[in-house]
Amino acid sequence: MSEKPMFSEVEPVSFGERLANSQAFAALFRDGMALVEETATYLDGPGRQESKKLERSAALAYATESMRLTTRLMQLASWLLLHRAVKEGEMSLAQASKEKYKVKLTAAETHDPNNLALVPETLRVLIERSQALQSKVRRIDATIHNRTAPDAIVTPNPVGRQLGLLKAAFGGENI
Repeated sequence: MSEKPMFSEVEPVSFGERLANSQAFAALFRDGMALVEETATYLDGPGRQESKKLERSAALAYATESMRLTTRLMQLASWLLLHRAVKEGEMSLAQASKEKYKVKLTAAETHDPNNLALVPETLRVLIERSQALQSKVRRIDATIHNRTAPDAIVTPNPVGRQLGLLKAAFGGENI
C-alpha cells in the first residue's frame, strides 16, 4: 500500500498576480484615474484662472508644482494602465515587469514648503493626494514584483554574520 503525499507539487500562488486581479486593485485604479481626471479639470479650468491672479513668485511656484503634479500623475496612470492590462489578461505579469522600467515611481520629491504655501489650497490638496497615491502604488509595486519595499530599511542579521565568521574560522558546515 503506497501512501500519497499530502501535498501535490503545485506552483505557489503568485501574490502579485492575485493582487493585480483583486478588488483592491480595481478600487486603486478607479481612484487613481479619477484623481488624474479631477486634476486635469482643475488645471485646465479653475486652476488656470487662479494662477493668473497670483503674484510673480507665486505664479512660478504654481507652474513648478503643477508640472511636478502632472508628471507624477502621468507616471501613476501609466503604472495603473499597465497593471490593468495584466488584470484583463492582455499581458502577463512577467511582460508587465519588463515594460515597467519605462514608468518612474520615484520616491516623493521634497518640496520647498515656502513654494507650497504660495499656491492655491486646491493645488496643495491635489499634490498631497497624488503623493499618497504614489506611496500606495510604490508599496503595491514592490509587493507585486516581489521586491523589497523601496522605503524599507534592511538591517543585516547579526547572528547570521557571526555564524558565517564561525564557519569561515572552523571550516564547518554544521555550525
